[in-house]
Amino acid sequence: MRDRSHIEDTLRLANTDPSSELSAAMKKLLNIYHTAIQPMERAFKYNELRQHEVTDGEITSKPMVLFLGPWSVGKSSMINYLLGLHGTPQELYTGAEPTTSEYTVIMNGEKFRSIEGIVMAADSSRSFSPLEKFGQGFLEKLVGIEMPHKLLERVTFVDTPGIIENRKQQERGYPYNEVCQWFIDRADLIFQVFDPTKLDVGGELEMLFRQMKGRESQIRLILNKADSLTTQDLMRVYGALFWSMAPLINVTEPPRVYVSSFWPQDYAADTARELFMREETSLLEDLNQARCD
Repeated sequence: MRDRSHIEDTLRLANTDPSSELSAAMKKLLNIYHTAIQPMERAFKYNELRQHEVTDGEITSKPMVLFLGPWSVGKSSMINYLLGLHGTPQELYTGAEPTTSEYTVIMNGEKFRSIEGIVMAADSSRSFSPLEKFGQGFLEKLVGIEMPHKLLERVTFVDTPGIIENRKQQERGYPYNEVCQWFIDRADLIFQVFDPTKLDVGGELEMLFRQMKGRESQIRLILNKADSLTTQDLMRVYGALFWSMAPLINVTEPPRVYVSSFWPQDYAADTARELFMREETSLLEDLNQARCD
């Protein structure tokens, strides 16, 4: 098993945030919204255009980190690794077959508990009440998990169903692309995860990148399970990933790509473990910047 001390050090989880100052600032922000902005919204019927009122939960919500990608590329394993959940009762289920069919929102809480999507959407103190518009079919696929964790005090993780290119949208039972767009619009950081065996671009992945247009600065490409390849094969896969992504990301500056293996097992022998560790540290610094912003 790998040492996890660098995760806590890089994310500075031992540091105590000035929670009283943050709380006071949020109260002032809410007061400004309720006294100055909300009356104007109502006077000009802004909510008829926006379809719902801005809730206190949306204003005070933590930065959101969204995990997207094909099935079984290691999205849930990556969350388990970052939160140190492997081998605990709270561990997200993982496997070689498609395992995540729900949108799982992992949040901070006083104790571990699971929350049904219907309950989350009905709670105006959270930022998820607008999800009611996607209907019962989607709310049954939405689940919240609360647990006490230093990292979750600062960010919220969202695990998503894996992309399966041969599945028709209507088979999901809810408007998949519209739901993805809702989370993309609210995400502060988007981790698009791949593994060396799933670099093909199909219709569903192409649509996903179309939905992220204009948010390229928030996208991070993760080439996971990198220690399953030799150095030579890794270079070829890295090039193939950029070749596949080039038509989908039309920006001058290429997106940041992190190459590593995000799970607690030690890196495979005779692989670029020093490179993988540096890449992992860079990703953690990126995550730390998102939670500070």
